[in-house]
Amino acid sequence: MENIGPLIRGYLTKLKQASVLWVEGFREACCLHRVVIYCLRSRQLMIRTGQCFLLNGFIFLGSIFILRSLIIPTLQWILPFGVSDVEQDLCFSHMPIRLYAFLRLGLLQLIYGLWFYPLYIFSFILSTIWYNDIAQFGLTVTETPRSTNPTPSNNNKKEASTSENTTQTHTHVDKPTDLGRVMIGIAEQGYSLLLLTFFFLEVYLTGLVPYIGKALNFILLSWMYAYYCFEYKWNFSGLSLDKRLDFFESNWAFFAGFGSPCVLAIFFFSPLVSYGVMAVLFPMFVLTAAGSDAESVVNSQKMKWRGQELGKLPIFYVADKLLMRILSLLPVEPQGQTSDKKAL
Repeated sequence: MENIGPLIRGYLTKLKQASVLWVEGFREACCLHRVVIYCLRSRQLMIRTGQCFLLNGFIFLGSIFILRSLIIPTLQWILPFGVSDVEQDLCFSHMPIRLYAFLRLGLLQLIYGLWFYPLYIFSFILSTIWYNDIAQFGLTVTETPRSTNPTPSNNNKKEASTSENTTQTHTHVDKPTDLGRVMIGIAEQGYSLLLLTFFFLEVYLTGLVPYIGKALNFILLSWMYAYYCFEYKWNFSGLSLDKRLDFFESNWAFFAGFGSPCVLAIFFFSPLVSYGVMAVLFPMFVLTAAGSDAESVVNSQKMKWRGQELGKLPIFYVADKLLMRILSLLPVEPQGQTSDKKAL
């Protein structure tokens, strides 16, 4: 019994730390005033954000509103679900009612197939391109303008000249290094895309779990959207994938709080409406993530709990193991065979 007391106090301390970091992340995500400030600073950012709102908010969500408020009631009036008592006596069978139901269903599926699904694909592709532009313009705005460099001293001139000489003499060494960095960056982007795809599959499957599925789905969705928002910033800053995942999993409470407003905005809507709402709000959260100094916020809280920090939570463990398992099944040519072919 004497050992239970310190254990309970330790768990309560961890819970308090997680709650504080969750609130900090939630507060950072709700700093939407940054969007207005950044758009006023950059005309290109304002145009891209306005295009996202016009396509996803006005056209996509507006089409769903017209469908539900005008087209469906009109079809129900023209092709009713049933007939009155007087008309029912005149009907020899329920054939007209079945025909009306078939026509209603067929017309609705025709509208979805010819308008909503192509519009969804078009909006998804175009919005993905625009999100990258918005993140790039937003990070350009958030960067502190560097002051013009003063005239360098003699030592600085010597250092500059020596650095120029070394770069000129080692140009042949730097070229393969730059190419290797490009290849590593492409590989990391591909692995990150596959990892998030498997994580999305995990999020979908957890939603099917009875009783606790919705709660797990909410938490995992919060992490997923938070990672999406910060990934643009990490990509442009050149942060490696290992460091991203380590920082994200080490500060899981903060990112759960940051992603919660994203999920709350779409959690109770139908899939099409949820996509439209998220497509409108996502650029705003990307810009808030671009202006957020997450590391400073987290470190300021950790300074208060020296020696009692939150542990690392392996959020992407299942997705990573499943991805590595699938990649291990791919045929890989042995190195000996490739060297033999090169020799031939």
